[in-house]
Amino acid sequence: MEDPMCLIENNPNEQLRINQEALKILQSVQQPVVVVAIVGLYRTGKSYLMNKLAGKKKGFCLGATIQAQTMGIWMWCLPHPKKPGHTLVLLDTEGLGDVEKCDPRYVTELTKRIKVKSTPAKDSEGEEEDSSDFLRFFPAFIWAVRDFSLLLKLNGKPITEDEYLENALKRKKDNPEKLDLAKKCIRQYFPSRKCFVFDRPASRRALEELEDLPESKLNPDFLEQVQHFCSYIHEQAQAKVLQGGHTVTGTSLGHLVVTYVDAICSGSIPCIENAVVALAQIENIAALQEAITYYEAEMGKHLKLPTETIEELLEVHAQYEKEAIKVFLARAFKDVNHEYQKELGTQLRAKLLEFCSRNEQASSDRCQAVLTQLFQDLEEEIGKGSYSVAGGYQRFLDDQKEKVDQYYLVPGKGLMASQALQDFLKSKEAAAQSILQADRTLTDKQKELEVERVKAEASAREAELHEKMKDEAVRRAQQQEKSFEEHKRQLETKMEEDRRKLLAEHEMVMNAKLQEQRRLQEEGFKREVSRLQGEIQRLNSAMSEQSNGGSGCVFL
Repeated sequence: MEDPMCLIENNPNEQLRINQEALKILQSVQQPVVVVAIVGLYRTGKSYLMNKLAGKKKGFCLGATIQAQTMGIWMWCLPHPKKPGHTLVLLDTEGLGDVEKCDPRYVTELTKRIKVKSTPAKDSEGEEEDSSDFLRFFPAFIWAVRDFSLLLKLNGKPITEDEYLENALKRKKDNPEKLDLAKKCIRQYFPSRKCFVFDRPASRRALEELEDLPESKLNPDFLEQVQHFCSYIHEQAQAKVLQGGHTVTGTSLGHLVVTYVDAICSGSIPCIENAVVALAQIENIAALQEAITYYEAEMGKHLKLPTETIEELLEVHAQYEKEAIKVFLARAFKDVNHEYQKELGTQLRAKLLEFCSRNEQASSDRCQAVLTQLFQDLEEEIGKGSYSVAGGYQRFLDDQKEKVDQYYLVPGKGLMASQALQDFLKSKEAAAQSILQADRTLTDKQKELEVERVKAEASAREAELHEKMKDEAVRRAQQQEKSFEEHKRQLETKMEEDRRKLLAEHEMVMNAKLQEQRRLQEEGFKREVSRLQGEIQRLNSAMSEQSNGGSGCVFL
């Protein structure tokens, strides 16, 4: 994107509306996305920082007047400057505190404006136990403090910016709940916290021209702080993931945007669980189609029809079936009961049968063309009656054998070569019998023996073809068993990887809870400490279950 675009429009007296052009751009991004959203009071330099993250002088609209410029949420998708193969998605939000339309409750209302589960669990006192769930979804929290003029000192000792933030978030037991609520919510829902302080960039009058001011006119300390801020975001901000570690692409982020906006416009509270389930269905269908498309493309590229044996086809199939499963599992998630992977197996088996059929047809067509060309002059001789004379039958047999020998020497006929020859010779039996009966040099007994010999040869060829077909059926069955094992192996690997991610997620939440528990103990909040202890025990039980491997892999 050369410039930002409004993704979600928030016009006065209207419902939220998605800009379809911006959504189309977002959903075309198939790379993992690193999402950076900025939220805060209007006219506090949010857009300036976002332009710096984009590496641009201009882009998001700046302004120094009291009227907010950013209506809704503006998006800018750019190649990530530090992470190859990733896209940086910058979201500049409408300023809070706009006297014309703002709802100032923000962080203290988060859990009332969005819910994690469709039916949240409740504790013994009837309060929702969803703080642990929010921890799994909420992003890292970075507090940018503008026009900072204080000394970073506490009790006469130097402190870091992060220590300044943590000190600002300290709670006092005797504080009114309303005053303490924002601190409580930030600590409870954002365990990963970082702080940056910024000097005033320029004089108040110069702020009106900030977008056009050369850097030489800006405060050097401010420029250094901005560079430090941008470096941190570029290097530390991770790709967006869903619970369980599933990486979000621009495509899937676009689907989430639609789901959340639709929920808000309908008057519902957006539910992360429902949104993820809906996204999983979309992604799993897409993963299935992507895997099949990949399989078909690679098979078409590397499988040269016709093959001489069934093994050649099955080997190529096995290779690209394995890759197709990888393609599917790389995108699929929350595939309950492995429904979509089972469908993948079904479709891959159908595609294999289709390629087998195409292989046989290509071989048959090739063989028919070869036989027609080789036997053309013999057919002409039969038509002219050249063999319907004394001694003609033996000459016919000799000529036919010569043609058959030539047929065997022709390369590239494929696995239907024997079947095609058998069918061709069978179609000529009536003509051969006519020639045999017309040959006066042979006695009736000799003719009778010749008929039996021809039948015996035909029976032998039939038996050989039957054994070959049985062998091919066995090899296909073996391939199906290998396919099952490959699906199972890759699924078990993915399940183990997902289990490790969930354990890491559990540990992150656990560490955040333990840290908050220690702080609450120091601050004297006994009731909240007790509540946290119950959450920690439940988390321990969940971690133990995950450590024991959870449910096994069942794939049929």
